[in-house]
Formats: sequence, structure tokens, C-alpha cells
Amino acid sequence: MTQLMIPGMLSDGGPMSMLGGSWTLGEAFLLVSFWKPLILLATLCAWGWFVSNVYDKHAARFFLPREQWNVFHLCMATLAVVLAVMMPIHGELSFWIGWVVMVAVLAVDVVAYAVVANKDDRVPEAFHINASIFGKMGEKKDKKEKVDKKAVKVLLAIKGADGRAVPAPQAESPEAELRAVAESVYMKAIEGRASQVEIGPMGQQYGSTMLVDGLPIKGDIWEPAVAVRLMDFWKSVAKLDLADRRKKLSAMIDVELGQAKKKVKVTSQGVPSGMKLSLLFDPEGSVRRAADAVGFLPEQYEAMKELTSTTSGLVLVATPPDGGRTTLFYSVLSMHDAYTHTVQTVELEPQLTLEGAKHQAFDSSVEGTDFATLVRSMLRRDPNVLGVSDIPDAATAKNVATADFSRTRVYVAVRANTAMEALEGWTKAVGDAELATKHLQGVVAGRLLRKLCVNCRVPYAASPDMLKKLGVPEGKGVQLFKKGGQVLIKNKPEVCPVCSGGGYIGQEGIFEVLTFGDDERALAAESNFVGVKASLKKRQTPSLQQAAIRKAVEGSTSVEEVMRVTAPAPAAAKA
Repeated sequence: MTQLMIPGMLSDGGPMSMLGGSWTLGEAFLLVSFWKPLILLATLCAWGWFVSNVYDKHAARFFLPREQWNVFHLCMATLAVVLAVMMPIHGELSFWIGWVVMVAVLAVDVVAYAVVANKDDRVPEAFHINASIFGKMGEKKDKKEKVDKKAVKVLLAIKGADGRAVPAPQAESPEAELRAVAESVYMKAIEGRASQVEIGPMGQQYGSTMLVDGLPIKGDIWEPAVAVRLMDFWKSVAKLDLADRRKKLSAMIDVELGQAKKKVKVTSQGVPSGMKLSLLFDPEGSVRRAADAVGFLPEQYEAMKELTSTTSGLVLVATPPDGGRTTLFYSVLSMHDAYTHTVQTVELEPQLTLEGAKHQAFDSSVEGTDFATLVRSMLRRDPNVLGVSDIPDAATAKNVATADFSRTRVYVAVRANTAMEALEGWTKAVGDAELATKHLQGVVAGRLLRKLCVNCRVPYAASPDMLKKLGVPEGKGVQLFKKGGQVLIKNKPEVCPVCSGGGYIGQEGIFEVLTFGDDERALAAESNFVGVKASLKKRQTPSLQQAAIRKAVEGSTSVEEVMRVTAPAPAAAKA
């Protein structure tokens, strides 16, 4: 008879096991304890249920490579089973070691998918897989048992400015209806990938406006009474003064929707027709970008490294309103090592804390102080690097222009559509062209354009006329992309789940980085801005439009988006 021996699966008793012998195939049923295969099977079934009901559906929703992942899952499961039953150890301990190894292999499989999927651009942040999902499930179950049965079911976990959770209102109460409206505003904004939602007057009514990839999208409309109660709800959560409807008030709160936790900045202020309130999601994260990740072209990034290699002179940082000026400002400052240099800022309202830097906020409530005086005071401390976030008046501009630039590098953020427009505006603010440009080392100007959704973008061959307009040499084939918004699922067009049909997802910057030498400074001192532009052009410095075209040729954006972003600003906007 054939003999059979399975390591780790031997039954607990039996004389044969004690004698160290082996069982015949006919007696094989005595070899395995009935509960051991059940434990292995239960573990494998639990893993299989999770992979098929969570991961496979997640991969299908966001068009991740399902077949490759399923093959990976099966390979890991096979490896786990083989290691569990083939432990080269005899005795009871062998089974438990094998089971632990099996669990570890399956856990690696679960974690691997989460890590890779969360890094994929096709998966929005709100749908990232949280590695602590099992612990959260247990916590939620415990919390659910303690919830007041009379309280209405809420979808958001909200913590006020004081860190305390906002309790769920009683069912069928006015507060319950208000909570539902407030949660609806938040969830629509998150699902729509909005970076901010604003509630304010719209004619005779009030409405919400979501900012999605830099463009405003209209939301719900309410009667004034409902909108006022809605704004007061968020103000009360943020512990803001409900009676004050004129001053600008702001505070941070925490909101959790499922596994997605966000810091939300609540801001209210008076407007001519009433009051408006905004919810800014993840305010620090929205402006925190490393300089090599904001969108500089390779040659522009090299120019930025050279520009930030010294701690003397003046550099202007410019974008149009809502053009990413704060992000660019912080990104440039972060190129200086705040641990080997003294890096400080003067800001009306700091949006981010740079590691190692000192941020000085201007407090307008202190009587007898102004922004210009604060800037002068900071300059007298001789920091290696000083960032000035605003130029609210001529006095501030003159205080900066008269700084000791031999010991301090000053970055001044200004509102302008182009680098040359920033230069002209700075000169006008100082009132003396020679003083304004004497220590000017460069101007960095940028704008934001939307990135195409890589899941649904549509490729097409560029025509000769289009290539000519783009400045691409003849004879060079270029594949461009345009926005899609739909994908084929079983040969049927459906709305793209990644960009929700918009065709774009996210933004990145386009820039022009102008470095000034003696020749450019001499021309600028004479207010000869045409000459400055001609001198810089000789160096073949990429303009904003050329940078945007490069993005289109690389496939990250569309020609239509390039035209929208780089179109000349209307005269009213410039003013």
C-alpha cells in the first residue's frame, strides 16, 4: 500500500504517531484533524470574499488592470496555501506556523493592492483604500451601538473648531432637516472634486458655487432664510460669531466622510447684498507643492535652482487672481533650506507652515500698525530669505525696494497676468524705476491649466495647420489629445468614473522664468520694457504660451485648454 505523510496535519493522538511510523493510504483519514482544514478554508474564504467584493469592484470602477490583479491575487493565494500545508516541520506547531505564514502572505496581497491603487491617478483621493479599514470597521460597530436611537442618521462626522464632535440632531426636528442640507452641500462638493464651495447671494436668492479645477460650477439654490440658517450652521460648528455678518471670520474644522478625512476652513464675510460663507477643503494640502512638482519645464526648473542658489537681490513671483500664486510663493520659498538659512515670511493670512521657516501674520486689529511697517521691521532683522505675500500699498513697495539686498533675498508676490506685466506693476508701485529694478534678479510668473483625464482622453493626429500654430517642425508627427468624458463599458459609452464626465482632472502650472542680468536691469531702470522683452527673447526663454504648448504636445492637456488659459486678458481684468 502507498504510504502518505502530511507535515503539520497529523492528528493529536494515535499510537502510530507516537511510534514515529507512517500511515497507509487506507488509514489516511486518521492523519488530519478535522478542524485544521476548516481554519485554513475559513481564512481563505474571508480573504476571497474581501478581494472579490471590495478590490475587484474597486478595480472595475476605476478601470485598473483587473485581469492582472486577479492573476496576482490567485498566485498569492496559491503561495499561501502551499506554504501552509508544506511546512517542513513535524508536530502540532507546524500547523500554526503554516497558518500564520498563510495569513501573512494574504495580508501582503491586500496591502499591495491598496498601496498601488492609491498611487494611481485614476483613483480620486476620496476613494483611496485605507489600510486601517478593518480597525475602522470595528470602531464604527462599537460607536453604532452607543448612538442615540432617537437621533437622525448622519453621514458626516463633524468636529468643531474646539475639537468636539457635533452631535446628530433628533429625528423629525428642524435641526435634522438643516443637517441634511449641510451634509448635501459638502458631499456634492466632494463628489464633484471641488476644492472649495461658496454660499452667497445670487440676485433675490442664495446659491452655492463649487470651484472645480479652477472653474466655478453653480450648485443648489435656496431661499434667503434657508441659506442664512445653513451658513449659521457652519459658523456655529467653527465657533464663529453668529451676530457678526460684516467682518471676515475664519476657523478650521474636521469633517469625515467614510474613510476620507478633511480639514475644512470655514470663512464668512460681509458682501454688499448680505453675507457669504466658504468651505475650503484641505487648505494646507491645496497649496503644498514641491518646486519640482508644480509644472516647471526641465530647463525652467534648472533656472529656478540657479535663481534660488543665492540669498541676495529681489525676485518677483506673479500670477493672475486665483492662478496659484500662494502655491507658487511657498514652492519657491521651499527651495531654500530653512535649517541652514533664516527663512521668514510676512503675510496677511498664512496658508501653510513651511518646515523650519518663521511665518509672521499681519494683525490688522492691532491699532497703530500697518503692513508696510511690519515689512520694514522684518527686513531690519536681516533674514537670509524673506517672502512678502502682498503689496497692499505703495509704502510697502518702497520699504521692500530700499532693503539691504546684499544680505537678504526678498521674494515679493504680486498679481499679474505675465512676467512683464508684473515688472511694470512693481515699477509703478515703487514709483522709481531705477530703485525698483536696481537689485532685481528675476521674475517668475505662472498660471494654472487643467490636466486631461488620462482615463478618457481622446487621441488624434495633429493637422499641418495645427502643427504650424503650435510651432512644431514640419514632418514631425505629433499625437495630441482632447477631452473625452466618456468610456466604453461593454461597448456602451458611459460617464468616466474618474473625472465624472468633465474630461479634466486636477491642475498644474505653466510658467515663465526670467532671470535678469546687468543689461536687463539697465533697460528696466529706463522703463524700457520692450527692450527688456527683446533681450530676454534672444535667450530663447520659454514664454507662458510656449510652456503651455509643450504641455499639450506631451499629452497632459488639450489645445483648447491652452487657448483658454493663454488668451490675452480683457482690459478690465488687467486693471
